[in-house]
Amino acid sequence: MKGQRKLFLAPLVVALLVSWGCSPNAKSPVSSTLSESASIKPFLGRWDLTVKTPTKDRGSWLEISEKEGVAEGLMLGFGGHALPTEKIQAKDGTIDIMPPKGLFPEGTEFKGKLTDGRIAGTATNAKGETWQWTGQKAPSLERTGTPKWGKPIRLFNGRNLDGWRLRNPVPSAVWSVRHGAMVKTAKSSDIITTSKFEDFKLHVEFKCDGSCNSGVYLRGRYEVQIAEPAGEIPPNLSLGAIYGFIAPNPAAKVRLGKWQSYDITLVGRTVTVVLDGQTIIDQREIPGITGGALDSDEAAPGPIYLQGGEHGQVAFRNIVITPALPQS
Repeated sequence: MKGQRKLFLAPLVVALLVSWGCSPNAKSPVSSTLSESASIKPFLGRWDLTVKTPTKDRGSWLEISEKEGVAEGLMLGFGGHALPTEKIQAKDGTIDIMPPKGLFPEGTEFKGKLTDGRIAGTATNAKGETWQWTGQKAPSLERTGTPKWGKPIRLFNGRNLDGWRLRNPVPSAVWSVRHGAMVKTAKSSDIITTSKFEDFKLHVEFKCDGSCNSGVYLRGRYEVQIAEPAGEIPPNLSLGAIYGFIAPNPAAKVRLGKWQSYDITLVGRTVTVVLDGQTIIDQREIPGITGGALDSDEAAPGPIYLQGGEHGQVAFRNIVITPALPQS
């Protein structure tokens, strides 16, 4: 009897499964994937974000891509570097993003709505605090033709800090001029040129004394890393990297106590970095802003700034910029 009962039940189970699968109300994995794919398409690409915190507007960045119909996100907070999002979903012109852990206050979730090509919404953290945020498509910054260069401009005169300002003018700021060099001896403020630039060639010499962490920000948005860490770090966070995005090739190392030089060319979002006469990044596209950027307005000219908010002693000298002439 037990054997006959099994034979009777097996066709019944199969029939029920077939019936469920054919039900007009059943949602197949294929239709679900297609629906998700259609919802995410308007959001695909790179976005320059602005987050309105209680103290000031802060720049952020987001890249949304699609793999086999499923949305994937790469997101930057106010510091650090871009990392994969925890969650990203779109439906009916709205988007829900759970950023990478550690980039924003705990539990922060971004929700926004797409209107006329722009996103606007709120970011709410685990404490219930809410910030407003907006997003606009990042510009391509494509250039036509070969740049024509203007006259070199010496950004640092070797005597004082004229032409520079502190990002956070606090009493603990420790930038000074010593023996013709601009020196930071401990964690301090970032220091920024009062002039802004678009496309340029930049020469800057730097020296690390002991473990240090600094960088040269192009247009105030893209960091060329200077670091002599206590331990090993990934190539895209090391000396000469466009922080978090582009690793130097060949790999580079700090020569402690020795002057080294960067010769950096930035045209649009295409960058070339030469360290001590050797090309380590050759005409690579910078995807977006890096952590610590002054803002996310990539289409606008911006200053040169030297990172001072990290540990260690670093010195700079012979800072000369050659701007590209406006295209006619």
